Amino acid sequence: MAAATIVARPLPILPDGWSAEKDFKPLGSITASTQRTIEPVGPHFLAHARRARHKRTFSEDDRIQAQETAKRIENDDESDVSEPEDPMMFQREAKDWKSQDHYQVLGLSKYRWRATEDQIKRAHRKKVLKHHPDKKAAQGNTEDDNFFKCIQKATEVLLDPVRRRQFDSVDEKADATPPSKKEAAKGNYYKLWGRVFKSEARFSKQQPVPSFGDENSTKEEVEGFYNFWYNFDSWRSFEYLDEDVPDDNENRDQKRHMERKNTNARKKKKAEDNARLRKLLDDCSAGDERIKRFRQAANAAKNKKRLEKEEAERKAKEDARLKKEAEEQAAREAEEKAKADREANKKAKEAAKNAVKKNKRVLRGSVKDANYFAAAGADASPAQIDAVLNDVELVQGKIEPEEVAALAGKLTGLKVADEIKGVWSDEVKRLIAAGKLQDGDAKTLV
Repeated sequence: MAAATIVARPLPILPDGWSAEKDFKPLGSITASTQRTIEPVGPHFLAHARRARHKRTFSEDDRIQAQETAKRIENDDESDVSEPEDPMMFQREAKDWKSQDHYQVLGLSKYRWRATEDQIKRAHRKKVLKHHPDKKAAQGNTEDDNFFKCIQKATEVLLDPVRRRQFDSVDEKADATPPSKKEAAKGNYYKLWGRVFKSEARFSKQQPVPSFGDENSTKEEVEGFYNFWYNFDSWRSFEYLDEDVPDDNENRDQKRHMERKNTNARKKKKAEDNARLRKLLDDCSAGDERIKRFRQAANAAKNKKRLEKEEAERKAKEDARLKKEAEEQAAREAEEKAKADREANKKAKEAAKNAVKKNKRVLRGSVKDANYFAAAGADASPAQIDAVLNDVELVQGKIEPEEVAALAGKLTGLKVADEIKGVWSDEVKRLIAAGKLQDGDAKTLV
């Protein structure tokens, strides 16, 4: 307690000539006294009365009251935050807190993810009063405080919204076991499967989640339910199962390696969870009588159209067969005609090809008959022969087969070199005028 400091402050000196008779001015008058009866009430008076009755000091009374409060809380039969304790929990090592069931440690197994913050706090308070190391020591129990540390860690995780969400993401004990085919056949199919999907709905990002319904659900409700779950968007991330990443800055490579390993492990668990949920839906839809009933109704509606269609098909079957035969006959005739035309075209092409070859031989033969335009009485040199034949090939490449035939007709029967050269010269000039040859091309033929 802080010590009080006394400061001496003298009263001001009255002015000279001041007197109470002439200078005092009262501001009001004192009222008459009134006698009232005071009734003692309130917690402080009750505490005073309790201490006086039992002749206790303040410290004794506070200690006894604390003991009675603890005993009252411990013995308070609140079924919503109380359940029998498993003796195996007391053997758990505090360092293995990550693998413990936090809800079981606090006695909230039947509530799990539905437990409220108030229930968690009250459960923690009861467990602490029962398992606090000081209380056990006072009772002569010298066991370690591992379970008390487990209680503290469970409360720490469950009162942290982020860490509790992480734990709930991997809390398999909150999952409802899907019914087998035999169980579904014996029991209420929709109630059993509805319990499963109600448990899975806690992971949905989208709320509210469509209910499974019952045998009276409409087709739209059933289709909406399965469409929602086959496109289920889950918030489960599985980071609670991550391996611890070292905090030291000296081993950054190992830290990155562990982070990548944890990320890959989360992705793998996420894929496995999606596959598990897909199998649940497949198994459920396979035995859903509503889907079978809707399919039967749809098939019945289709049967009428199918019968009408079959009747129309039977009626038109013969016409279709006759039409097909007629088409096949027409196709055969068309094929035979096309084959004949191909043969005729082939023969015509062969004839034209032979005619072109023959005409080209006439063209080459004409320059040979003209002695390749060598001087009279002299033999053409090999160079001159090659030059003339090259020009002949050049001209042949520039004209069409019909023009080749026309040129061969002009050269047929000519034996005089000047006449042959004149025909070639006219043809070269014609091609130059038509732009098919340039001036200076085929000089040996001009």
